[in-house]
Amino acid sequence: MTRDEALTVVRDSIEEVIPGADLSTLRPDSTFRDALEMDSLDFLSFIEILSGRTGIRIDDEDTPRMTTLDGCTAFLLERARSASL
Repeated sequence: MTRDEALTVVRDSIEEVIPGADLSTLRPDSTFRDALEMDSLDFLSFIEILSGRTGIRIDDEDTPRMTTLDGCTAFLLERARSASL
């Protein structure tokens, strides 16, 4: 998985949870829960969708890293690399 692929799957997962979300204004370090007014149920749906699309397990202790585009992308890349070793 490349960084661009990881970023695309994160963006697509957000859009599935919040259709019509304006991701063009979302900075890589912006907390998208705040920027997109994502509530707790939306966030949990996002995590489930992201995990399903990537096949990467996301545990409760991982969720603090999953609040920004950069954080999600880095997490997915790390897990994808460790899975391929």
